[in-house]
Amino acid sequence: MSEEQNLVVEPVSGKHGLGEFVDIGRAFAAREPHNVPQLRSEQIELVDPGKNPFFGHARAQLFVARRGGKPVGRISAHIDELALKMPAEQGFGPGAGMFGYFDAEDEATAHALLGAAEGWLRKEGMSRVLGPISMSIWEEPGLLVRGQDHAPMIMMGHHPAHYRGWIESYGYAAAKSLLTYDLDVSKEFPPLIQRIVKSGERNERIKIRPVDKSRWDEEVAVVLDILNDAWSKNWGFVPFTPAEVAYAGKKLRPIIFEPLNMVAELDGEPVAFMLTFPDINRVLARIKGKLFPFGWFHLLRWLRFPKGAGMRVPLMGVKKELHNSRVASQLAFMMISQIRKNAAGIYGSKRGEIGWILDDNQGMVAIADAIDSKINREYIVFEKRLG
Repeated sequence: MSEEQNLVVEPVSGKHGLGEFVDIGRAFAAREPHNVPQLRSEQIELVDPGKNPFFGHARAQLFVARRGGKPVGRISAHIDELALKMPAEQGFGPGAGMFGYFDAEDEATAHALLGAAEGWLRKEGMSRVLGPISMSIWEEPGLLVRGQDHAPMIMMGHHPAHYRGWIESYGYAAAKSLLTYDLDVSKEFPPLIQRIVKSGERNERIKIRPVDKSRWDEEVAVVLDILNDAWSKNWGFVPFTPAEVAYAGKKLRPIIFEPLNMVAELDGEPVAFMLTFPDINRVLARIKGKLFPFGWFHLLRWLRFPKGAGMRVPLMGVKKELHNSRVASQLAFMMISQIRKNAAGIYGSKRGEIGWILDDNQGMVAIADAIDSKINREYIVFEKRLG
């Protein structure tokens, strides 16, 4: 029997199946230079319909590939009901399913897994597929195609370069590129940006303030309200539900440090925000993704004060009514300037990362260029029509 004939792709079910699905991904990740092991319990929670509120509006089927009884790959096929309701010109829309959590030993395995995911999506009535998106667009979208030579920051995927060829050889084409930008936060911004910031500081209508964790639930609601408004016309946008807002608030609270997270107010109304997370991957690499026996101690100590940590800006938004206005970019520069100063001055940070940013988001690309940041990673979301 040939290796291809000996290859079997099976659907995953039950608690044991979820654990095996995660462990297969962890084994593949461990092979990659610069990979950072994540907490296994957190990874299982993301694919558990009983724990991740994403499944309140989505359904999924996980698959594992075996050759001679040995696991040689995995993939998810999933459908987000909220994504189906979005306009097709924004990426998703009617008939758009997804695949994610893609790992494969070789090209034959990759094609078998993609075929299994596509078959499930066809049976569910889907007419096209986008991926990899693991599993929500807000979690780890895209395949890393540039930047394998350095470790990923918090909440960013890391994939071997050869996956791209295997996906493309099965009929997929790039639908969208997502970029991250590297920034030296120990340096002042260029003089032009400093002048724009100082001009804003003299404007009595504008107030830049840190997030207030003493009224956390209220602040989370403010940020998510701005996000859902600001991103509503962006490619790939899917709105956060109240359950996801509560879940995200609980998960993110330990890594929110007030001097690193800003809300911008105009005439007393919150109109923009910028979130910054210290790079927990630094400590996860040290403890090898394990809390026991002593990993928890190092993690808790780091969470009290992440001295010297790299900083990632994963999300920012300005309300739609201000888009394409001078004040929108001014607010962005003011927030990131304050965060840069605090990251360097309080926490001793030297490196920051902004993203991901859609490659055709001209406003954000212009801001990234203006502060002398450079592209350091690129992710691609692929697309294919299902015949």
